[in-house]
Amino acid sequence: MARNSLDLDKAPGDTRVVVAMSGGVDSSVTAALLKEQGYDVVGVTLQLYDHGVAVGKKGACCAGQDIQDARQVAERLAIPHYVLDYESRFRTEVMDSFADAYVRGETPVPCIACNRTVKFRDLLRTARELGADALATGHYVQRVLGEAGPELHRGADPARDQSYFLFGTTHEQLDYLRFPLGHLPKSETRALAERFDLPVAEKPDSQDICFVPGGDYAAVVQKLRPEAVEPGEIVDLRGRVVGRHDGIVHFTVGQRRGLALGERDGTDNDRLYVVRLDPEARRVVVGPRAALGRTEMALYDLNWIGPALEGRVPVQVRVRSSQALRPAEIELLGDGASVHFAEPEIGVSPGQACVIYDAATGSRVLGGGFIRRFS
Repeated sequence: MARNSLDLDKAPGDTRVVVAMSGGVDSSVTAALLKEQGYDVVGVTLQLYDHGVAVGKKGACCAGQDIQDARQVAERLAIPHYVLDYESRFRTEVMDSFADAYVRGETPVPCIACNRTVKFRDLLRTARELGADALATGHYVQRVLGEAGPELHRGADPARDQSYFLFGTTHEQLDYLRFPLGHLPKSETRALAERFDLPVAEKPDSQDICFVPGGDYAAVVQKLRPEAVEPGEIVDLRGRVVGRHDGIVHFTVGQRRGLALGERDGTDNDRLYVVRLDPEARRVVVGPRAALGRTEMALYDLNWIGPALEGRVPVQVRVRSSQALRPAEIELLGDGASVHFAEPEIGVSPGQACVIYDAATGSRVLGGGFIRRFS
């Protein structure tokens, strides 16, 4: 038998696919496409959070509307739909980790933690328990069959590529995952939503982290970890006090705005940026833009899904989700790695992810890790 569109040796009607349905356009179109192709589609929506935990307001849970939207789409497609309560594990794996990272003076990426734990670990296990042959999501990445098995590649639309957030995907997970939208631009996804007459066809894309309403990170961290907002000093590279702050949670490496430098010498007028954070001393260290440049950095908690490497090897990397790829060299070191840039990289922030792509095309995700704090 010929392999189906999901690269499985089964007829679509005999292939059960669980679709992670968030209530948004992308996952809804994913479910609709697979249903149209004749697959046995089951929609699953995760109840992940209550804004009340984060901001102290009862009933402030927009997740409820998302769940209702997913349910309406499932009804429109005539597919089974389940809502799973993952709030406690999301609180532990994602929200608490997010707050703890800020306390350590890091800048976390909670969407990566969510994909690595709640979604691609726990939901994948649930999909198997439901007898599914695959778990499909609406992410804009591509699963490409290579000589050694499936590979993870960037989405075809550079403006929508989400590979930065999925570097933690393992070989085993990639065997089971499918990304039906990876080859499409968002405009075509919207057009498909209209063709399928989905009730979410005009729903806007979410801009904020789901549990950070309005993008106020500090308020969420303050609620979860009050100690993160203890006041302290702002000092220059020589240790001179140039200002005061109300908590290191309000700062990230590379930040320029919001620095209260009332004690700074008026003859020194160079713009200052946050160069590093010292959580133990509750200090924010500032310096000129040139002090932000780094030619090397260490990674920890490395996930590697590329071929084995020996020595220092050319690659392309991305240290922020919206950044263009940068040429670099990487050397794997146990469960970590060292990354070396030819030119100083500005704004490298501890706790952020560094995602590694192949040197030739920058398409294939080889792996990635998290940037270790600087001394």
